[in-house]
Amino acid sequence: MSKNLIIYYSRKGENYVNGSLKILEKGNTEIAAEFIQKAVGGDMFRIETVKPYSESYNICIEEAKRELQENARPELQKYLQDISQYDNIFVCGPCWWGTFPLAIFSQLEKLDFTGKKVIPLMTHEGSGLGSSERDIKKICKGAEIGKGLAVHGADAARSEKIISQWAKNSI
Repeated sequence: MSKNLIIYYSRKGENYVNGSLKILEKGNTEIAAEFIQKAVGGDMFRIETVKPYSESYNICIEEAKRELQENARPELQKYLQDISQYDNIFVCGPCWWGTFPLAIFSQLEKLDFTGKKVIPLMTHEGSGLGSSERDIKKICKGAEIGKGLAVHGADAARSEKIISQWAKNSI
């Protein structure tokens, strides 16, 4: 039986939802990651930065834009060092300026993906998968890249069936 890993970054608190700012008790990507785990099992690894992003959504997106312009790699509180025991790695995050938050790349660049299957999921408010699949292909050298899933963030809590079916079909 294959072993699954779910790597994710999620933002709770003030977020953009259906055209306005709302406070979320749990981030949309965390909800989606939990649906994946429930559907196919696996270990979860939450990405957390040393320097937190602003609690203000508008300031946070400016921080994310600056990181993208600088091709930054934010320092993480902890890093996975070895994924050799896993077959499938789900990479989940919100769409920030057309791709994953760069904190996700901070983690992915430290891992050897040779012979692994990497499957991206992105929550968004209208951007779909953006360039996440292309970016994952560049970073996860040696991996087979599975078909990604874009989940409208505002609908994440109601998307268990779609996410579960996609996760089961992805492995």
